Amino acid sequence: MIGLATLSLFLLAVLALFLSPGPNMAFVLSHGVAHGPRGGFAAALGISAADLVHTLFAATGVTALVAAWPASFDVLRYAGALYLVWLAVQALRNGGGLRIGEQARPAGFARIVRMSLLNNLVNPKALLFFMVFLPQFVDPARGSVPLQLVQLGVVLSLAALAFNTLLGACSGQIGRWLQARPGAARLQSSLLAAVMLGLAVRLLFLDRPTAR
Repeated sequence: MIGLATLSLFLLAVLALFLSPGPNMAFVLSHGVAHGPRGGFAAALGISAADLVHTLFAATGVTALVAAWPASFDVLRYAGALYLVWLAVQALRNGGGLRIGEQARPAGFARIVRMSLLNNLVNPKALLFFMVFLPQFVDPARGSVPLQLVQLGVVLSLAALAFNTLLGACSGQIGRWLQARPGAARLQSSLLAAVMLGLAVRLLFLDRPTAR
């Protein structure tokens, strides 16, 4: 089991990471603005689900196997960038799923969860993060290492859900305010597309994994 002192230190480190601007924060903020608090919560839920998957990968050694083949990071990076570009195009074509006129429909909750989940899973930096960050708080003397990794990952996932839900709710209120203004729908979809394109560029050129 994780000791109380270790858990407290872990939560402080996690909070510091949450407060640092990154792709997850950008994803939650943009979807909160574009789709309201519900959209922000859906994005937060997808991120937390991806955190659990990454935790299982790290605990079972899957991440280490992927890291042993450097080319796999490029595959993930290019796939993730293409997916983000596709999301940007969809946002522009469909108005970001906003209510533009009477024919447009809001983006489905499950669809945003899936987008958020996949966006996180194809980020090679996330794989490296869980492989490097979680083991720092593991004490082999306290028992099973994989079990401790899972415990830490669950705590991180729940903390991320709480933090990103609050972030999405705040940005969602901005989105509701914008939706009450004429012409704001197109602005919101353009903002969402710009964020997705920015994340794609970041993934391709700025987030190159260092495990080479």
